[in-house]
This record gives sequence, structure tokens and C-alpha cells, in this order.
Amino acid sequence: MKTIITFFGLLLCSYSLFAQDKEAVAKVLEDQRQAWNRGDIDGFMHGYWKSDSLVFVGKDAPVYGWQKTIERYKRGYPDKAAMGELTFNIIQVKILDNDNAFVLGRWRLKREKDTPGGYFTLWFRKIGGEWKIVCDHTS
Repeated sequence: MKTIITFFGLLLCSYSLFAQDKEAVAKVLEDQRQAWNRGDIDGFMHGYWKSDSLVFVGKDAPVYGWQKTIERYKRGYPDKAAMGELTFNIIQVKILDNDNAFVLGRWRLKREKDTPGGYFTLWFRKIGGEWKIVCDHTS
């Protein structure tokens, strides 16, 4: 009986930790959305792993590294008008283990002349106790 109680206690604790991790991952995305809508690409980039090993895959080709990714964003979105207002529809946040998570979602920009959008998949890793995007595939 003690073994069963211990098992369910561990299961409940694990579920609680995963729920906290899902909330933490969602907060990274919300912080990014708010930074974007302020026109703050530097703030938006806080959600990404600041490493040469970061991978961003967009419509053209993969970009490797945090610095090259921020440069890509700044070229593609040179001002607040080009950035527009960003919204996310998070379809799934799946905590894979203590240090890895997968996110599937939809993005949309509302700008004066258009409303581009698409889908994204993100691989998050917990690095130094913080959830960071290590791979972003956005279409």
C-alpha cells in the first residue's frame, strides 16, 4: 500500500512540475509577443538561446546562431509598421522531459496593408533554469 501511495505521490508531483513548465514556456511566448508589439526586437530575442547553436528555419533557408537570427529579424522588420501587431494561437505545448518542450502554434501579424501569418514549431530547452527556444521553424 505504501508503494502505491508513493507512486501516486510522485505522479502528482511530476504532473505539477510539468504544469509549471508549460506555464513557463507560455510566459516566454507571451513576453515575446509583448516585446514584438512594442517594436522591441531585442526584447523579443530574450526568448531565444543566445548561442551560435540556435537554429531558425524560415521560408528561405536555415539561419544558424543568435546573432544572425536577430540580424535577420531586424532586416525583415526594420520598423514598428513592418512589425505590426503579433498574435499567437498556441495549439500545443508538450513537455517532453525535465529539459525539453515542443510547441506548435499559429502566428498572425496585423499591419496597415496586410495580415500575414503562418505556423511555427519550437523546440525549447531549459538552460540555466530558464526555458529558451533552441530551434524555431516558422512558415
